[in-house]
Amino acid sequence: MAGIYIHIPFCKQACHYCDFHFSTSPQYKDELVQALVSEIKLQKNYLNSETVETIYFGGGTPSVLAADEIQLLINTITELHTVASGAEITLEANPDDLDVAKVKAFKQTDVNRFSIGIQSFFDEDLVWMNRAHRARESETAVKRVQDAGFENITADLIYGYPLLTDTKWKQNLDRIFELSIPHVSAYSMTVEPQTALAAFISKKKQPPMNDQQSAAQFMVLMQAMADHGFEHYEISNFALPGKYSKHNSNYWQGVKYLGIGPSAHSYNGEVRQWNIANNAKYTKAIIGGKIPAETETLTEANRLNEYIMTSIRTMWGLSLNRLNAIAKGAADQLQVEAREFFDKEWITEKDGIIYLTATGKLYADNIAAGLFF
Repeated sequence: MAGIYIHIPFCKQACHYCDFHFSTSPQYKDELVQALVSEIKLQKNYLNSETVETIYFGGGTPSVLAADEIQLLINTITELHTVASGAEITLEANPDDLDVAKVKAFKQTDVNRFSIGIQSFFDEDLVWMNRAHRARESETAVKRVQDAGFENITADLIYGYPLLTDTKWKQNLDRIFELSIPHVSAYSMTVEPQTALAAFISKKKQPPMNDQQSAAQFMVLMQAMADHGFEHYEISNFALPGKYSKHNSNYWQGVKYLGIGPSAHSYNGEVRQWNIANNAKYTKAIIGGKIPAETETLTEANRLNEYIMTSIRTMWGLSLNRLNAIAKGAADQLQVEAREFFDKEWITEKDGIIYLTATGKLYADNIAAGLFF
């Protein structure tokens, strides 16, 4: 069992908060698509013939590609790998790309899941973020995709930024429920270095983010999702039963994955590698038959910390037996480090599994760091 991630590094415009690798110039899009095809071929042995259960097109904005370009990449994968019947194939999309013609075209591909970047249902918020779409387009896009027969849909939302009052946040969540979207990824606004938002804050053109606001809105989020039958299966992810993202769930459970494209990461259980985050250099190297990637062989401590970081964030929790399978005696050592978090009631244990409490979910990153080897 394995997954394949394909990074599409193009966007119509740059969101003020985003630090992912992308370009707003589509000038060399055709060349890069061909480079992606070539890298899939160059990397054909990376997963050691394991069955591919998920394919995920991320970015950037994959929906800027034509449907036949997406299908070309899927076809290349299926020619070289055994892809499971009914494999989850996700396409990240912005609402403004999902017009009638585009949705109809994607319906003819093997894509069976959409991840739609809504972020907010308020136009003033979208302008503040420098998003390319407006609120009405979000609602139209969701309904259009549903009408075309796509039931497996997830929406992205952002909370914890100055314009978002608690009332507006509740209205955003209510709109999600009204639209019958079965999966939601909700992220607290973070200020990443080298972004426009960071520059605005440093120049005092924007106020800094408020941690108390983020925490309060996260609590509202958890309660609203629970009230509507959603399971909080990872810190930022909520799903109705059976609607989890298989691809992302595999990341958190340590399943192998291959990353294709500039800046994409790969992991085979022992080694992590990541491609250069430069479109021109990536394309040139691939054309020359080389994979422009750096690699890191994971130490025992790396593998322990990787498991702690990913598992503690999920509803499946951190298995002490699995820790010991990675390194003998690791569970005993971790339980010593975990005492302060048990005392604060941030974590709990049942049947050899450590879970975050509702309060602990506010401090997930701090808890993980405190448990690292």
